[in-house]
Amino acid sequence: MITLHKGLPPHLRAAAIRLYWQAFGGKLGTVMGPDAKAFRFLNRVLREDHCIYAIDAEGKLLGMVGFKTHDGSFAGGAIGDVRAVYGLLGSAWRLPLLWMLESDTDNSRFLLDGICVDREARGMGIGTALLAAIEAEAQNRGYPAIRLDVIDSNFRAKALYARQGYLAEKTADIGVLRYAFGFQSSTTMVKSF
Repeated sequence: MITLHKGLPPHLRAAAIRLYWQAFGGKLGTVMGPDAKAFRFLNRVLREDHCIYAIDAEGKLLGMVGFKTHDGSFAGGAIGDVRAVYGLLGSAWRLPLLWMLESDTDNSRFLLDGICVDREARGMGIGTALLAAIEAEAQNRGYPAIRLDVIDSNFRAKALYARQGYLAEKTADIGVLRYAFGFQSSTTMVKSF
């Protein structure tokens, strides 16, 4: 049995960090690595109140979806957080690259800011359930639509979003940043309620 909950509890924090890195480490590893530093950074910045998560009957974390508001994001952080983990020199080249990937909050649409499902739990409907939960959160907050960005190489996620009624709005090429992040473009997808 799988249940969904809002607000990540402290005892699942380490598992959430591992799951986040499993999902996004391939994209962010060059900039946020090595792994130990990325884990320290994520431990410092994860906002439990900007997350909905899925667990099994034994309490194992199977997936989560983050969101971004004007109050912050699930895995955002600030300049001081980057400097505290990577030092002055390490942050000098990381900050501009991370800033270029940043998605602004949207006044008219709720921003989904990362969805991850454990590799061993894929195909069980967890991604679909998390999308439904984040859509309900958006509606409860009074938003008429939800927005997300998906990279060109994440075919599985794109297909899931399309099946759930998300429509591609625009695709943006990231240019030379592809060498740092390992993908060529990002597509903005929107679902209206």
